[in-house]
Amino acid sequence: MVYSSSSIVYSLLFFSLLFTVTRAQLSSNFYSSSCPKALSTIQSAVKSAVDKEKRMGASLLRLHFHDCFVNGCDASILLDDTSSFTGEKTANANANSVRGFDVIDTIKSQVEAVCAGVVSCADILAVAARDAVVALGGQTWTVQLGRRDSTTASLSTANSDIPAPTFDLSALISSFSNKGLSTKEMVTLSGAHSIGQARCTSFRTRIYNETNIDSSFATSLKSNCPSNGGDNNLSPLDTTSATAFDNGYYKNLVAKKGLLHSDQQLHNGGSTDSQVSGYSSNSATFLSDFASAMVKMGNISPLTGSSGQIRTNCRKTN
Repeated sequence: MVYSSSSIVYSLLFFSLLFTVTRAQLSSNFYSSSCPKALSTIQSAVKSAVDKEKRMGASLLRLHFHDCFVNGCDASILLDDTSSFTGEKTANANANSVRGFDVIDTIKSQVEAVCAGVVSCADILAVAARDAVVALGGQTWTVQLGRRDSTTASLSTANSDIPAPTFDLSALISSFSNKGLSTKEMVTLSGAHSIGQARCTSFRTRIYNETNIDSSFATSLKSNCPSNGGDNNLSPLDTTSATAFDNGYYKNLVAKKGLLHSDQQLHNGGSTDSQVSGYSSNSATFLSDFASAMVKMGNISPLTGSSGQIRTNCRKTN
């Protein structure tokens, strides 16, 4: 059989693309040979941190969210500022708010002790998020692994791409759609607010000015969030079960007790009301959907193969 030069070129291109796609896929058993103790080491450290402080579970989950929404799940959120770039820690959504960096440092040092230079900070964030949810009563899921770490960060992208607590429903839908996530997945992933707390500055406008809020709920929040001052005072995102990963968040939305403006937008006479109502009466469906949505979110633009690096210290490049 005779092959033309053009067919040979096309064949080479095809196999090159096939190799790239294969190489770029994440895998559940990525560390089974190179670092078999990786997952158990992370799980143990997360459980210890959450046992010490329940709120840390939400903080670790949030780190993964805020990482993935800025140029993909690449651990860029963990990088400190350098002379060549300003990191993401001072972005509007992160400053004086995102936390848990010390816990990630501890996990990384423990993982490095069992297999140095093998497990990425990005994968640690993904696994820690899963283990944090499980530690607070949520459903487990199989984390896909093989991400590598970025060598830079983007303050501007963090400021533009992370959904804000002031967003209306259309802005929330667009923000998640831009990351390849559906409206249904947006509502599901918002259930992360089943745990954690928010600062007064994030919900002050809602409790003093909005009408789609239970009046007694609004009044109860005002003592801890005055109209002036107290910006950093905290209130639970789910007042009924703040440290349990359950469907209480959705029950609150149906009762007009969403803490953030963006929360209540999910049940405010719009297209997502029925999904919220469904989750409010069926915890199992929410937990199952959340697990699936987290797998998809964790696959946003990962660095794989020879891209990026495996950082020795999650706060800085090698």
